[in-house]
Amino acid sequence: MADPTLLVLETDPPPRLGRLTGRATVRYADESNLAEQLPHADALLVWDFSSGAVRDAWPGDGPRPRWVHTASAGVDKLMCPELIASDTIVTNARGIFEEPIAEYVAGLVLAMAKDLPGTLELQRRHRWRHREGIRVSGSRATVVGSGPIGLAVAATLKALGVTTAVTGRTARRGIHGPEQLPRLLAGADWVICAAPLTDDTRGMFDARLFGLMQPSARFINVGRGQLVVEDDLVAALTRRWIAGAALDVFEHEPLDAASTLWDVPGLIVSPHMSGDTVGWRDRLGEQFIELYELWSAGKPLTNVVDKKRGYVTGHD
Repeated sequence: MADPTLLVLETDPPPRLGRLTGRATVRYADESNLAEQLPHADALLVWDFSSGAVRDAWPGDGPRPRWVHTASAGVDKLMCPELIASDTIVTNARGIFEEPIAEYVAGLVLAMAKDLPGTLELQRRHRWRHREGIRVSGSRATVVGSGPIGLAVAATLKALGVTTAVTGRTARRGIHGPEQLPRLLAGADWVICAAPLTDDTRGMFDARLFGLMQPSARFINVGRGQLVVEDDLVAALTRRWIAGAALDVFEHEPLDAASTLWDVPGLIVSPHMSGDTVGWRDRLGEQFIELYELWSAGKPLTNVVDKKRGYVTGHD
């Protein structure tokens, strides 16, 4: 029996798949030839998880891979009606990014509370100006998104003494439903967006939600850029509806050098790096190989995405 054909949507550096030697026929594709190779693949590894090539190439004639794995937590770059309606199993990289992102959020909270950006700017200008920081312990946070990332963020903030509430798609023990979000936003010092991108969440943080926040609140987005109406966030900052914000994800990435977001007062911009720590690509490759071993043995896969909802269920 021939080895399964594994197609890899590649980006540099490529994944380390040496452990699959003799167990899979590995072929590589890019955006230009993915569509022509899809009918010949049994499985697809979306290593270039920032690409929308799968969504564009999936519709068409011929068979399609029985399993698609993306080396990312979000699957919005993949989904198209044809993939959703198919029997293809989709898995994601849940388990890799949660703790690093939670640490990054905690770092942003501490940096904003103690005005670290201001300190660095004053140092650059050789100016000695004493200020008072904000005490993090005893403050309140609302985390929007009750998946593994949101729960990890909440646990890390609680360790700093922050009283934390989490909202999700549905209410359950320890999780507030979406109807509670306006009340929780109004009382939060920190609002952290870690929600998946779906039709229901796209553009959810708009002028209305920013208007509900108190003037001393800070907003952080480590979910997806399209969850935020960026012009409304800029208006909220410039009009001082909120005290500050930090974005690690953007509607269009990479952020254009001419974007006005770079220079918005009170906004920290980082290049989609909150979950990326030294060795993260190796961990993604190891995770995929573990999943491949399950798949090739005919065993149930973990991290299976509910294609209609757009995320792994059990954390909504």
